Amino acid sequence: MRIAFDVLPLIGCRMTGIGYCEAGQIQALSKLHPEDDFFLQFFSRKHEEIKIERLKPYLKKNVTPHWAKASGYLYRLLSNFLPLSYRHYFGDRAQVTHFFNYIVPPNVAGKTVVTVHDMVYKTFPETVRGRTRYMLDTGLQKSMRRADRIVTDSMFSKQEIIRYFPQFADKIRVVYCGVDTEKFHPVEDAAKIDTVRQKYGIDREYFLYLGTVEPRKNLERLIKAFERFQKVKDTPPYLILAGGKGWLDSGIYAIVEELQLQDVVKFTDYVPDEDLCSLMCGALAFVFPSIYEGFGMPPLEAMACGVPVLTSHAASLPEVVGEDAVVVDPYSEQAIANGLEKLYMDEALREKLSKAGPIRAKQFTWERSAEQLYQVYQEVCRD
Repeated sequence: MRIAFDVLPLIGCRMTGIGYCEAGQIQALSKLHPEDDFFLQFFSRKHEEIKIERLKPYLKKNVTPHWAKASGYLYRLLSNFLPLSYRHYFGDRAQVTHFFNYIVPPNVAGKTVVTVHDMVYKTFPETVRGRTRYMLDTGLQKSMRRADRIVTDSMFSKQEIIRYFPQFADKIRVVYCGVDTEKFHPVEDAAKIDTVRQKYGIDREYFLYLGTVEPRKNLERLIKAFERFQKVKDTPPYLILAGGKGWLDSGIYAIVEELQLQDVVKFTDYVPDEDLCSLMCGALAFVFPSIYEGFGMPPLEAMACGVPVLTSHAASLPEVVGEDAVVVDPYSEQAIANGLEKLYMDEALREKLSKAGPIRAKQFTWERSAEQLYQVYQEVCRD
């Protein structure tokens, strides 16, 4: 087969969850199917050499870059309303073109697959950036109509899409994400962990959150729950909130100051890849009480590291963690505080979850994800 990928999520200066999902699937697909040709497609008005450099980890004999000399931002904006042909820029070489970020443009050659990760813009519109919400409000339904298949990350997200767009139910296929166990694994070298702890000013035990600092991650309730938990501790562990700033994040920083928790709640900003595993493995537990996730990769990455996880019973998260995490009501500060207390006090529980996590994570490999996706490509080519 000749398969093209829209690689916009891979060429930015900072990767998000959508980018990591695409990266894992592309790398596994090209390795598992060396007989096929893969094209990494992107728009570039200038400096395409920088974008090609960012694509280097994915390039090989059967994976080649293909760019159009035009503004991607302008094309995406105009093609949402005008029938600007994608084929005009990228030709007819691909049998299947996969768009990983919700939107399928007009007139794509061959068959099209689109990944719709979740319906957060419908369920919690107040947590989504206005520009993103506008693009999805005006473009997603057209996009799903154009697509030959719609891929989503969990059974929960499939049901969410059907709830809002029942007319597309027959097109939807679930392809679970994976976890990179070469990147996320137990770290036995205490010196590596100490080096990262020193880098981020962590001089005691800590709970760790890793992800974008934004409202739907439920961080305000987590901070309030942590305040309840740490009140009765002489030397409480830190709560480390690691990740880049997101949409509407000011209230999250404000609540730390309001509760006077600056000494025990620390923000690290964006954490580079080389620090992630050691920072994760040094944690007492990983905390992720999000109210809405299409898949929820960070808890799975923590489990692959052998780190105990606290997460919520909301959305797709129970599908990911199974019975191998402490699961709480994300709308109850007391329930989250109780979960923190449980993990802090119960060493036997932490040990049990630490052993179970890597076993659970092995059920979600990028190879398995890629094979499920490849079956979708074969299916559309047979239509």
